[in-house]
Order: sequence, then structure tokens, then C-alpha cells
Amino acid sequence: MNKKTFSIVYLSISVIASSLILSGCNSDQQEIERPEKTYYDQAQRRMKAGNYFGAIDSLTAIESQYPFGKYSEQAQVELIYAYFMNSENEASHSSAERFIRLHPRHPNIDYAYFMKGLSSFTADKGFMVRIIGTDLSTRDISGAKDSFSELTEFLTRFPDSQYAPYANQRIVYLRNLIASGELAAADYYVKRKAYVAAIRRANYVIENIPNSSETLRALKILSNSYQALGYSELYEDTQSIIVLNTSKFKNNSSQEAAWSWKSIIGMSPSSGS
Repeated sequence: MNKKTFSIVYLSISVIASSLILSGCNSDQQEIERPEKTYYDQAQRRMKAGNYFGAIDSLTAIESQYPFGKYSEQAQVELIYAYFMNSENEASHSSAERFIRLHPRHPNIDYAYFMKGLSSFTADKGFMVRIIGTDLSTRDISGAKDSFSELTEFLTRFPDSQYAPYANQRIVYLRNLIASGELAAADYYVKRKAYVAAIRRANYVIENIPNSSETLRALKILSNSYQALGYSELYEDTQSIIVLNTSKFKNNSSQEAAWSWKSIIGMSPSSGS
């Protein structure tokens, strides 16, 4: 074998060896595509174990790899729940809105509307908030107003939904929280002797948030503000309303719905709850 022939043979062997090595590396790096049901079953096991981050990974794999598959729509609706339980509330809300837009006639559409409303406000979900008893009414309650509106829409659309009792409980809580937030601002105005502004806030609660636990408190703010401004007739009328309805107002205050975030655990569409 002459020198030229040897060089050609050596080069050919080198090219073949390099190709085999690269091929091996590529096959190791490529993700092995698994059947759609394997992903779905994996997501169910992970959610059952409380591994919502892992469940999200499995469910999104179904969406990306099998967009028209058997489990695609179910994966989308279960993503709403997985995101919510993983404390990714914005992602849960966005997923619910997307599902409603894409599948308006889906059997689980009521669930999407329900979870959309829940995910708008979760400030009372944290462990420390429940233990310390933080007064959320003194904070920004715009999310509570959004949640109240969205859950009201859910009940209007699906009054007989299996999730309606939970929505009703949540609405009672939110209504009282929103009323308390308005009156927290009214108390601030009273301290600043801005009585007209305090009256405006208290009247808003009485007129727009009826049957809340804060009605008596709103009337007392009105009464004190009218007295401070010298509006004796309005003061006397308000006092009469307070005296005549005190027992009713106390009953409203005691009828706080027994809402608990624990009731949401396991309430994914696949659980049949």
C-alpha cells in the first residue's frame, strides 16, 4: 500500500468513526418521545403526590407534542388546577381564560369559569395569613373585586354546577372583605375629619354591598359623621335605623360562610369531585 492509498483509507476510517460518535451523542441528547397516555398517567400520579410542578411538566408535554390528541383538552383544563395548586395564580387564570376561549362547549367549561374566579384573589391562602389573622381589608382589594365579579358571572352561567356551593361560600367572604375595605378607608377619613368622604364610602357599602357583615359598621360611621357635621335630622334618622335593625345586622355578621382553601384540594376535573 503506497502512502497516498494509506492516507485515503485513514481519512475514511476517521470520518466513519466521527460519524458514529456524533450519532451516539445526538441519540443520547434527543428526548425519547413517549406515548400521550404515558404523560397523562404520569401527570395524575404527580398531582396525587402533590408534585404539581412535575404535573405541569407532564401536562404541557401533552399540549406541545399531542395538540390534537385524545388527552389534549383534558390536559388543558387540568393545567388550570395544577398551576393554581402550585401557587402560580396568574398562569392558572390565563389558562382558564384560554380554555374558555378555545372550548366554550366543553363538559368542564363550568370548572374553567369557577377556577378563573378563584385564581383572581388568593391573598388569604397563605399559611401565615391564616395563623396571624392579617386584616386583608386594609390592603389592596382590587383582586377581591375581580374575583367577586368573576364568581358572580360563574353562578349566573352555571347556577346548578357542582362547584356552585363553593362559589357561593367564597362570594360571601369576598363581599364582606370588600365592604370592610371600603369602611377601612371611611375610618381613615373620619380620623382626618374628612366627614363628607367618609359618608360617601359608608353609603357605597350600604347601597352597593347589601347584606354584608359590615352594614352596622357603615351606619355607625354615617351616624358619627352626620353628628360631627351638625346634620341633626340625618343623624336621628340613622340612629333610628340602627335601633330598629340591630338584631338583623348582628345575624348578618354571624353568618360568615365556612370557606376553606382545603376544599379545593383534589377538586380537579379528573377527580370527579
